[in-house]
Amino acid sequence: MTHRNLMQRARRPAALVGALAATAVTAGLIVGATLAEVPDGPPVFSNPTLFTNEFMPFEVGAVKAYVGKSEGERTAVVDLFLATTRDFALDGEVVTCRVLQETEFEGGELSEISTNYFACADDGTVYYFGEVVDIYEDGEVVGADGSWLVGGGGPGDPDGTLSVDEPALFMPGDPEVGDFFRPENVPGGPMETAEIEKEDRRVRVTAGRYEGCIQVRETNVADDESERKWYAPGVGVIKAKGKQEILKLIASTLLPTEDE
Repeated sequence: MTHRNLMQRARRPAALVGALAATAVTAGLIVGATLAEVPDGPPVFSNPTLFTNEFMPFEVGAVKAYVGKSEGERTAVVDLFLATTRDFALDGEVVTCRVLQETEFEGGELSEISTNYFACADDGTVYYFGEVVDIYEDGEVVGADGSWLVGGGGPGDPDGTLSVDEPALFMPGDPEVGDFFRPENVPGGPMETAEIEKEDRRVRVTAGRYEGCIQVRETNVADDESERKWYAPGVGVIKAKGKQEILKLIASTLLPTEDE
């Protein structure tokens, strides 16, 4: 989200999420399962902090701000592209990830801060190595549901951080209509599928009008509910819309890619 679940995170006990996900897979409910799944090979990370994916850019020091509504309540999200990095062990190698911090507000109150870890493969595909989530109520941290990391948590990470062996594919290097992938694939935790539905879209939000956007449908495996996101070249997510929810970009220091 950029980030995961811009508007809403399903806060369910891990065992229940895992059971629902397994049921959905068994029943064949994963949307787009017959589409072209990407990638077709393991990633190579020669320079993982250099992001070459135009739909998932990473510029240290950049800021993006969104506002919207969720079930009638005002929401806001601020993304900070941090200079700090974090190393993850993967297949005997060390992969250095960039850090995206998301701060979310509901009804004017701080509701969540998540720290997300991304790396870019040599082919431009962006991989998601996990997130650490702090959930707030009345200004105090009350939980960390949804936290997961490649290799599991370490010192300073919340207790109960889920562990996965491989990173999830967040954005294909060359996204095309029909591409199908899994932005989050955590047994017992967040599980989502994504499908590239449309290309070359024109989308207007408060921050401006963006050309050449792609439209992505993301589906939560646990409840089979979907939302759509629009990504602009050079900027990333500019709009997200789901059931009774919407979020739009109002300001960004990232600039759209100019047409050649």
